[in-house]
Amino acid sequence: MAKVGDIVRFLNDVGGGKIVRIENQYAFVEDEDGFEQPVLLKECVVVSTDKPAEQKANAAQAKTTSVEVTTPKTFVPEETPEGEQLNIVVGFEPIDIKQLSTTSFDAVLVNDSNYFLLVVYATRGEGHKWTTRYAGIVEPNYQITLDTLDRDTIPNLERFSIQYVAFKRDKEYTLKSPTAVEYPVDNTKFFRLHCFHDNPYFETPVIAFDIVKNDRPIRPMFIDADRLQEAMNEKRQPTQPQANRATSKPNQTQPDIIEVDLHINQLVDTVAGMTRFDMLQCQLKEFRRVMDENRGHRGQRIVFIHGKGEGVLRKAITDELKRRYPRCDYHDASFQEYGFGATMVTIH
Repeated sequence: MAKVGDIVRFLNDVGGGKIVRIENQYAFVEDEDGFEQPVLLKECVVVSTDKPAEQKANAAQAKTTSVEVTTPKTFVPEETPEGEQLNIVVGFEPIDIKQLSTTSFDAVLVNDSNYFLLVVYATRGEGHKWTTRYAGIVEPNYQITLDTLDRDTIPNLERFSIQYVAFKRDKEYTLKSPTAVEYPVDNTKFFRLHCFHDNPYFETPVIAFDIVKNDRPIRPMFIDADRLQEAMNEKRQPTQPQANRATSKPNQTQPDIIEVDLHINQLVDTVAGMTRFDMLQCQLKEFRRVMDENRGHRGQRIVFIHGKGEGVLRKAITDELKRRYPRCDYHDASFQEYGFGATMVTIH
């Protein structure tokens, strides 16, 4: 097994150098020009070690012994007609999907094409600064783990980006435009089982993002000056107040209706350290607070927006109404206004 300080050559590529550090299953190899390149450890062939004593012994033996060195074969990818179009997917795959509240997640990139990809994967948190998590070359028709996110990292993940350059080696090819694709991330989905779906590239359910589909980047980053100006002008115009965020503020279009959003990300700044039970108790606490505030207002209508989800919060609200507020009427709120995930309560 290669180690730091060894001089290596690449098994499936031309080149080599000295291993300056090892991270996970990757060796960072420094070539004669001083550039580092990440390569899988299993693809490194040790040419010599960094131990002075061994080098002297090997040098002495080399004078009397003829050593045959096998030149590594150049990696030649198998191409398909479909692979001439870029298809790139990033999936967040739970290591243990049965333990979403405690497990870590692998960020996996799938390169479904005949092209090598020079990839930079970066994430952004609350500080609006980007952090590079992976930079390297991904082979054609290959799947690689870019990063592993632990439970404490997920709440701080707001966005991720993939920058890529596609190319082929030692042959002609159609030029593909280098592109950066950026996605916002709803980190609460990492703790909801129903948010993980089957995907043809993965053996287990994942949260998947299409980066490129049939040569077309799905969400390329760009700034349109005209649209930006329009958005700024719209912001200056008066707008109707939005649904209540953790407070009971009446809707001005229907003054007798109070809207309360019980989604957990509307009630707390971060879910770090919270179990699903803790989140449910926080939502029920807000539900009781609003109900108790309006308990004496006969005829008052309140819409609790809880989302469809797995129905756990909706059932808990229904149980609370039957047990603590038996004189109140309740039914599903208007689908046209709130979708499937809201309950209308009338105080009596």
